[in-house]
This record gives sequence, C-alpha cells and structure tokens, in this order.
Amino acid sequence: MRNIIIGGFAALVLASCAEEKKPKDGLDISGSIKGFKKGTLYIQRLNDSSKLVPIDTLKFNGQSDFSTHIDLKEPEMLYLFLDRGVTNSIDNNLPFFAEPGSMTIQTSLDYFTADATIKGSKNQDLYNEYRLMMSRLINKNLDLIQARLIAINEKNTSRIDSIQKEQDDNLKRRYLTTTNFVVNHGDYEIAPYITLAEIPDVTLKYLDTIDKSISPKIAKTKYGKKFKAFVAERKKMGQ
Repeated sequence: MRNIIIGGFAALVLASCAEEKKPKDGLDISGSIKGFKKGTLYIQRLNDSSKLVPIDTLKFNGQSDFSTHIDLKEPEMLYLFLDRGVTNSIDNNLPFFAEPGSMTIQTSLDYFTADATIKGSKNQDLYNEYRLMMSRLINKNLDLIQARLIAINEKNTSRIDSIQKEQDDNLKRRYLTTTNFVVNHGDYEIAPYITLAEIPDVTLKYLDTIDKSISPKIAKTKYGKKFKAFVAERKKMGQ
C-alpha cells in the first residue's frame, strides 16, 4: 500500500513538472505547403514602425510539412512570407489572425494565399467571413471603375455622374457593413483590428458607435489599446 501511495505521489510530481515546463503562452502552428520543397518560410509581424519583421524562420529541404512554436501572448495578425528562392511571385505573403493554442495552415505553392485553409482561430474565422462580405463590394467597385473608364472614353457626362453616385453609395455600404460587423463582434480582437485596418477614415459618429461596442476585455488588448488611442486622437483633432 505504501509503495502504491509513493508511486502515485511520484506520478503527480512528474505531471506537475511537465505542466511547469509547458509554455503558458504561445502558439503551436503546423501545416503544409503542397509543391514547396526548397526554400524558406518566414513568420512575420508588424513592428511599431509598421514594418514586417521575422519572428521565426523555417527551412524547407525536400519536405512540404512544417511545425513550430511561437511566443504569442494574445491574438495578433501575423504573416507567412514565402521565399521561393530562384522564382518569385507577388503571391508570397499570407496574413492570418493567430491565437494562442494550436493552429494549422494548409496551402499550395502555386496558389499560396488563395488555397490557404486556416484552422484553430475564431478571429481568423471571423476575418474570413468579413473578407467574403467585402469581396462583393470590392468586385462591384471594380465593375464601376471599368464602366467609368468607358464613359470617360465616350465622353458621356451623364453616365459619368451616374457612376460616381453609384461609387459613392458603394463606399457608404462598405463603411456601414464594416461598422455593423465590428459592432456585432466587439468581444473579439478582430473588431478593433478591422476598424484600424479597413476604415480608419470613418466618421466620428461611426467611431463612437464602434467604441461603445468594444468589450472591456478587448479594450485591454494590443489592438484594443491602439483603437482607443486612435479614437482619442481623432476626437482631439475634431475629425
């Protein structure tokens, strides 16, 4: 009986030690890049000067899979930058909303950003949802730009004015849609991030609405603090 007790106590001690060695904060990230066999993958973040700086470097030499651990204390937008070596492409930088815990990213060399499937982050899921909504408005604006160029070439003044009104309405929908999305997700870090990244020039009226929707918890995060400082500065300038 005594040996059983001692054995059980030892197991608890070992489990406790293992728990102490396990990082309290951080991100375990793994995945694969189909077709990528030779080159370097950088995990980057924006520094205080808004420049991308590497926080981890992964070398590929015959394998397509990768895994690493990153010191990450709170959700943050990070970037996978692919160095293809001899060949290069504009499709090299993949943003993803990282969260402490475990995440997987599956993609391909040929369509690095378009093929990306990212799992393990609620903020990333919401970011995908937002981008899908915005894609419709972006496509609409591209169609209007093309129509405007044709109208200008034809010197059709009335058509140009009509298209300008449509573009203005489309821009208003973008602001309103983004504001509604942010207000509905004020409990997530994606809310202040999207506001700062997508609609920094929105009116103070909308900013006030967004500000009231940001939860106290999110207000204390990296993007929450930046958003609060931004709102204070905008109000100080009266814009």
